[in-house]
Amino acid sequence: MNAICDLFGIQYPIVQGGMVWCSGWRLAAAVSNAGGLGLLGAGSMHPETLREHIRKTKEATSKPFGVNLPLMYPQIDEVMQLIVDEGVKIVFTSAGSPKKWTGWLHEHGVKVAHVVSSSKFAQKAEEAGVDALVAEGFEAGGHNGREETTTLCLIPAVRRVTKLPLMAAGGIATGEAIFAVQALGADGVQIGSLFALTQESSAHEEFKRLCLQLEEGDTRLLLKKLAPTRLVKNKFRAEVEAAEAAGADETQLRELLGKGRAKKGIFEGDLDEGELEIGQVVSLLKGQPMASVQETMTRLLEEYRKAASANYSL
Repeated sequence: MNAICDLFGIQYPIVQGGMVWCSGWRLAAAVSNAGGLGLLGAGSMHPETLREHIRKTKEATSKPFGVNLPLMYPQIDEVMQLIVDEGVKIVFTSAGSPKKWTGWLHEHGVKVAHVVSSSKFAQKAEEAGVDALVAEGFEAGGHNGREETTTLCLIPAVRRVTKLPLMAAGGIATGEAIFAVQALGADGVQIGSLFALTQESSAHEEFKRLCLQLEEGDTRLLLKKLAPTRLVKNKFRAEVEAAEAAGADETQLRELLGKGRAKKGIFEGDLDEGELEIGQVVSLLKGQPMASVQETMTRLLEEYRKAASANYSL
């Protein structure tokens, strides 16, 4: 049996990342219905919006689903209570220490997975009592850890220090990649970029179309003085690069970033002024049609089974 499937009660050890402006109820429900674990991205939702998405997800699937909640969320006390009140049984936490909330969530029957970017943080998360870990490598889109450790190096490093169920994230968009990270010690995967570009994702269609045309090297990790963020090449990113090259401090970068940049780019489709976040792996998807979640899951499983059945030899 698989540790991730057993823990969350799902068919396949494939979790959809709870990405801001992408992971609404349609995406989460579609992934859960296809046998994986769908997550709602609470980081870009007001509390009442999250409540609405939880209820719509329940209407759209009878399968397990969860909520991804960045621990820096400004109204976190309210949202944690909302999650419990609405009967959500799986929470993925990120961007902070899980120590404060894990025990409280357990008391309310909620299973907790935490996203880490190093083996040190993996150990701290295990000490905090989490049920599972997501080890996310440097390749991932959105906000990244400061360590800049690639998934290929991170997974075996984390596996050495913990026996907790472990999901690999960052740079995974094929069945072969799932097979590879399992060989390195992961029990399953969390996939973001690939699902962000599916038909059910709430990201703007223009953002999806742009991302499906990106080349190698079209994303870059910037804003390291604030929170390292992987950005697509566009007018806004050029402004960030110029500011950082000129030695801009945190205050100047915050002023340049302003408010609502990610919403403007990912959700509203402003490809010039928006903050466009996607993972390095997107270049492998260049030229592919915008697939449904079911088509995406079917492809992943076919690729995985082919890789697993191949007769590899040195």
